[in-house]
This record gives sequence, structure tokens and C-alpha cells, in this order.
Amino acid sequence: MFSWLKKEGEKAENIENVVEGLKRIYKTKLLPLELHYQFHDFHSPQLEDPDFDAKPMILLVGQYSTGKTTFIRYLLERDFPGIRIGPEPTTDRFIAVMFDEKEGVIPGNALVVDPKKQFRPLSKFGNAFLNRFQCSTVTSDVLRGISIVDTPGILSGEKQRVDRGYDFTGVLEWFAERVDRIILLFDAHKLDISDEFRRSIEALRGHDDKIRIVLNKADMIDHQQLMRVYGALMWSLGKVLQTPEVARVYIGSFWDEPLRYDVNRRLFEDEEQDLFKDMQSLPRNAALRKLNDLIKRARLAKVHAYIVNELRKEMPSMFGKDSKKKDLIKNLGQVYDKIQREQQISPGDFPDIKKMQETLANHDFTKFHPLKPKLLEVVDHMLATDIARLMDMIPQEDINIVSEPLIKGGAFEGVEDQVSPFGYGRGEGVDAGHGDPEWICSKEKPNYDRIFQSLNPIDGKVTGAAAKTEMVKSKLPNSVLGKIWKLSDIDKDGFLDEEEFALAMHLISVKVDGHDLPTELPSHLVPPSKRN
Repeated sequence: MFSWLKKEGEKAENIENVVEGLKRIYKTKLLPLELHYQFHDFHSPQLEDPDFDAKPMILLVGQYSTGKTTFIRYLLERDFPGIRIGPEPTTDRFIAVMFDEKEGVIPGNALVVDPKKQFRPLSKFGNAFLNRFQCSTVTSDVLRGISIVDTPGILSGEKQRVDRGYDFTGVLEWFAERVDRIILLFDAHKLDISDEFRRSIEALRGHDDKIRIVLNKADMIDHQQLMRVYGALMWSLGKVLQTPEVARVYIGSFWDEPLRYDVNRRLFEDEEQDLFKDMQSLPRNAALRKLNDLIKRARLAKVHAYIVNELRKEMPSMFGKDSKKKDLIKNLGQVYDKIQREQQISPGDFPDIKKMQETLANHDFTKFHPLKPKLLEVVDHMLATDIARLMDMIPQEDINIVSEPLIKGGAFEGVEDQVSPFGYGRGEGVDAGHGDPEWICSKEKPNYDRIFQSLNPIDGKVTGAAAKTEMVKSKLPNSVLGKIWKLSDIDKDGFLDEEEFALAMHLISVKVDGHDLPTELPSHLVPPSKRN
């Protein structure tokens, strides 16, 4: 036991050393190249310590009413400060949902001056954006390992023509470069991809490995319609993503209400667990992702140096500078081709030509620095030696530290599991708010008793499998039924007696009626025979 703990501790220490190593080689080897060739003006702001130290982030993107905010609530098992949910566009801001012992809302202007947060570069998008940016701090075990970024609902039809007042796609690009996972949500009832959504997806290009697709609200259609919707979604995505790989699509309904069509219940459960396992891996793979992003950044910085050097060389020393500059920008593709041939660089390493042309229009080519081979050699050595050494320090097998939270059925839980026939565990809401001093289940207990007897109890108790056959008739998701089981199995023996079964049926009724479940069983719901 102790040798295992020691081994896991060494893995965690290795990952910390990798992060510190990344900071060091960036500041000493890559940053000088970036500064010399004005890389930050063209591509990405300078990296700071919080960029390396930050927890893994998940970015949610989708058109309005696809369930982005509800998805976060489903993960957290509770509301968060500033939450708004509705069928029309309700989230009109970027909300970073992060862990903190003190819950509240930090406005954007205060957030970007916090040296401990990774959001300082976002100040470049101005007050129009910062007024629509906030951090909601929540005391949630889910957020001990990750942070989640909710985004404004992307508009469709005529609404998408409204100017947001800031560079929306630019903000998306900034987040896409820094997050560990990008989840694109689609509504099974509206698969149309608006122009703004298309531009948003295009802004995520270059980060295909981070993208996951979720077809949400899938319980609202039957299995035949679901098959057609899935095909239509894949066809639409193929036109926008323009990648040869088939995108992984997770199908489900990520909320805690009864399923309208529960014929696909097993499919939804399996898909949910696959998605949450993928999200669960993020804290373990964070160091590897940061290493990979630094490699991509270094390759882009090198190409950028070659581009600005070539543009500087082509400029005349005396007359005709303006016309030559316009000509070079117009024919930037030819400059790319020349560098590609001479330096044997892959076309995929070059920056987007349209964006580069727009940025170059605001720069004086004669002030660009000539090529400095020593800076490039340092970066080449970093890629060949330093990166390889850090790669060897990352544990290849999964890191499963005892204190690490696990995702199960939509929530992070400790490694210990209660016995449950549903195999999932999560809680909904905070307060029941129901009941009288008398046991509230007494009135309906005769009806519950008849159902209990029909399940063939043994020694006055029914098994989890027997109880499950009745409980799933509610069409509630397994994640919710798992919570109800844990609340009802008061003695934690894996069976339900007559009173515990009545309690379970009552809690199901409470949830079906649209109320939240308690996180812990309040005293007025405890059966009389089990009260101290």
C-alpha cells in the first residue's frame, strides 16, 4: 500500500517538474525569438506563469438553447452564481466557472488584472468584451480538477447580424488555443449551422484534437428520428470541419429531468460515461497538452521569423516602399511558397494567410529584424533536446492519485462508491423543502407497499435489480435514480426494505414533479423506525 502511494507521489512530482521545465525553456529559449520578431503582435500574447499553472479548461460552444449552461449545471449538480437558463439566448457573456472556497462573481475588468489568473491577455479585446466576461467561483469538487468556460449562445437567422461590439471569434480563438477540450453542442431539434456558428467553428481550426461533439436533447426524439438526425449532423459537420477524420459524436440528454423517450436509455448512459471518462483524463494529460501546445507555438514562431525576414529583404531601400508593401501582402502566398521550398517547412506550419495579410497592413516592413540564426538554433535545440527530456518525465500510464476526483454519472466523486444498482452517483439541488413533521411518505405508503410486494421481497427486502425494474419506469436518468437509491438505502446494505422503498418512490415523485432533491436526507424524510 505505502509503496504504491510513494510511486503515485513520484508521478505527481514528475508532472510538476515538467510544468516548471516548460516555464523555464519558454522564457529562456522561445520567448527571445518571439520578442525579436514581434510574434505577439501577429499571433498570440506572451505566455505568463498562470498559463502553465492553470487547471485544465473545457470550452463549451454552441448556438443558443443547445443546453450549454444546463450541461454545466448537470456536471456541478447545482447552480452557479450568475446562471441563467432559458429557451431564448440567456447567456450573453463568457463565464469562467472555477473553484474557490468563497463563492461569488468576479467581473471581467477585475479578472484581467488578477496576476494569479490566466486571463490578463484578454484585456486587449476592450471594455465591450470585459463587460460581458465574468468568473463564477463555486465550491464544487468537480472544479478541483478542471475549469469550465460557458460562452454566449451563438445566434441564428436575422439575430446573428447584430454586432456584439467586440471580436467574438477572436475571443474564441484565444480560448481555443489555451483550453484542453472544446465541446461543440448541438440540439437534436435544430441542426442548422448559422453563419456566425460557422465562423466560430472555423475559428477553432488547428485545434481539431481538442474538439468533441455532443448531440444534446436526444431524448426528445424516438430512435428512428435519432438515426436520421445523427446522419444529418455528420453531413453538416463534414462541410464545416473539413477534416478527413470522422468526428466523435456523443449522444445524450445532459440534464436531470425525466427522459421523454427512454428507449435509448442504455445508449445515453454509455455515451455519457464515455464523454465523462474523456473529461476525467484532462487533469492527468494537462502537462502533455501544454507540452504539445508549446511545440506548435515554437514551430509557428520559427515560420513567423522566416516570413518577416523575407518581407524585409524584399523591401526597396529608398523609393516605392508603399507600393511594394501592398504587392507583397497581395502575393503573400508566393512568399509562403518560397520559404516552404527553401526551408523545407510543411504547409501546415504556416499561419492563416488572410489573417496574416490583415495584420501586416498595419506594420512597417522596413522595421522588421533580419534573420538571426542564433535565436533559431536555440529553438531547434529546445525542440530536439529539452522537449524530448520533458516528454520522458511524463508518466506513460494513467496517473490515479488517491485524492484525484473521478467522474461518475455526471459528477466527481471520491474513490469509494456506495452499493447502487444504477452504477452512477450524483446529487441534484440543495434543499428538498417538502414535508411535515409527520413522515411524509405515510399517505402514499399503502400504494408503495403493493408495488413492493409485487417485487417478491426476500426477508422483507428487495434487491437492487428488482427495485431498478420499478424505478426506471419514471424515465428519470440513471444519474438521478442513483442519487435516489443512495438517499433511500439508509443502512447502506444494498437492499431496500418496505420503508426505504416507499422513500425511494416518494423521492422519484418529488423529482418528476420538477423539484430538486436534497444532497442529504433531511430528518422529516427519515422513516420513523430509522430515526435515532
